[in-house]
Amino acid sequence: MRKLMLTASLLTLAGCAGFGMPDPDPAQAWIDLDSKQEDAALQALKVDDKAATDRRYFEVQPGSHELKVRYQFAVQPTNIGPTSEPLWRDCQLSVKFKEFNAGQRYQLQAGNIGFRPWAKLYDQQQKVIGQGTPAGCQST
Repeated sequence: MRKLMLTASLLTLAGCAGFGMPDPDPAQAWIDLDSKQEDAALQALKVDDKAATDRRYFEVQPGSHELKVRYQFAVQPTNIGPTSEPLWRDCQLSVKFKEFNAGQRYQLQAGNIGFRPWAKLYDQQQKVIGQGTPAGCQST
């Protein structure tokens, strides 16, 4: 069941990717999403408590914003104990940044260390400019 849910999420993302990405609006900041793990999914959820318009990326007005993402990943048996099945985690992370600039591209990366998810926000020069904080996780 857990594999089925994650597979469905990954297929949904793959299906959306087939439609192509829109051209970035030069009057806004663009934030790409990137999962650093195989068998993981990263989705845009909210910008400042408003639902994201597309789960593949964020596009925001210049200024300060809070981004909320959903990160689904597998915790491998080597991090759990003597079991043969990975444990699937479904987490939300929040990233706040005060200086989004129009026409700039940013990248939000997520990964995990064992049960703990992490997220980092990078600018165009690949400099870390923000870190995510966990906003709740559950095992699926």
